[in-house]
Amino acid sequence: MNPASIMKLMSAKSQFERNHPKFMAFVKAVFSRPPEEGTVLEITVTRPGEEPVTANIKVQQSDLELLEELKELGRQ
Repeated sequence: MNPASIMKLMSAKSQFERNHPKFMAFVKAVFSRPPEEGTVLEITVTRPGEEPVTANIKVQQSDLELLEELKELGRQ
């Protein structure tokens, strides 16, 4: 990734953190320790004027392995 793209991404991240400080604090608290097998992650999306839509996953060992591989890619 070139330096200009990295700077643009960092700027967007900073803006997101300013716009949503409670969400960022939540994410930091939840992921202060790694997820473990059996953890349930759930997300609900509520659009204006529509009913909420919810989905969840139960973390499996293969998910944890994928996360580790993605972390390794990020370090390269």
